Amino acid sequence: MKASELRELNNEELVLKLKNLKEELFNLRFQLAINQLDNPMRIGAVKKDIARVQTVLKQQELEDSANA
Repeated sequence: MKASELRELNNEELVLKLKNLKEELFNLRFQLAINQLDNPMRIGAVKKDIARVQTVLKQQELEDSANA
């Protein structure tokens, strides 16, 4: 997922996306623990997506406070 795609979403959609990504990361870690993980590279990708969403949320928050 690209940051430009995330910037087009509103805050509620970003929070929902963040929640879904965190659930996916939990499930991937659980699969890793029980040796059923097919693609271990997916964990890193999900972590980066979480960071991207959090960054966009913070940027929007700072823009809103600057405009207010």
